[in-house]
Amino acid sequence: MTEPLLEVENVDITYRMDSEDVHAVTNASFEIGANEYFGLVGESGCGKSTLAKSVIKGLDSNGEVSAGTIRYKGREIQDLSEKEYNKEIRWKEISVIPQAAMNSLNPLAKLSDQAIEIANVHTDWSAEKSVDRLKELFDIVGLPESRVTDYPHQFSGGMKQRAIIAMSLLLNPSLIIADEPTTALDVIMQDQFLKHIDGLRDERDLALLLITHDIAVVFETCDSMAVMHGGQIAEKGTTKEIFSTPRHPYTILLQQSFPDARHPDRELEVIEGSPPALREEVDYCTFASRCPWAEQECQESLPPIESMNGNDSHAVSCFRSDEMESLASEHLNTIGRPQANAIENEGYEDDD
Repeated sequence: MTEPLLEVENVDITYRMDSEDVHAVTNASFEIGANEYFGLVGESGCGKSTLAKSVIKGLDSNGEVSAGTIRYKGREIQDLSEKEYNKEIRWKEISVIPQAAMNSLNPLAKLSDQAIEIANVHTDWSAEKSVDRLKELFDIVGLPESRVTDYPHQFSGGMKQRAIIAMSLLLNPSLIIADEPTTALDVIMQDQFLKHIDGLRDERDLALLLITHDIAVVFETCDSMAVMHGGQIAEKGTTKEIFSTPRHPYTILLQQSFPDARHPDRELEVIEGSPPALREEVDYCTFASRCPWAEQECQESLPPIESMNGNDSHAVSCFRSDEMESLASEHLNTIGRPQANAIENEGYEDDD
């Protein structure tokens, strides 16, 4: 097996507060391979953006990786200094498409000047090489090369979107982290953005970490995924496995809360309650208070994340994972809702 591009192993992230600490992420682990598109999905406040920020040293000053390791190409990076990270990793190896991406360009500088500035900080490229590289990328994302000397305000929303993708690719990174990139977009622009991201596979040997609350976007875009709740990885595996056979209660209910074209009249699930505040060290299932199938054990101890039926590619953190298919089926039959995961292989072609 080839070495993973990015490994997040047993990571805890803590925010130090004057009154009490916030344990934002607990024991999170996942891997991303070269040229793999990986989705990290969950509701607002679940810790997915915090986990992504830990990879790029973007945590607030009071946040820290308090346990675990983050490895990039086999090298631990969580303890690199800001200077080391800037010199060796940022933009050149890992780049970011931030939230509200279309507003992240400097409105007072031409796109070409912004590219030159990035290259000056992280490489020894000449200004000419930087601009030529941006022109090449503009062509890849479907923008006229002549527009590299324009200001951001001269671009439409869709063009800004493509310009951001081009800028993120400027220094040939191996991994792009896209944090809620479609949240502020209408459905047409969302579709355009995802098509451009997906199309990059044909042009570049590139991996993607897509952070989103929209599980449908992950199903459409990613090879593998992890579902987070309350700072914990609830379930992880290939997108096909989690789409067709979810085994964590939160994954099942989250999937049922989104529309399904095969069941247009299906009533959507509502996940009642709110995630816990995480003011104390987490030694329990953070979904237990909202779970229809929780037992006393769920409130008292943290379920390990374990492989399903010996399948190392699909792992679940739930004491009742072996029962979830029948429990969920009974629940949905009781309330008269067809199961979104009864796919009959629709939406996925069998690989065999």
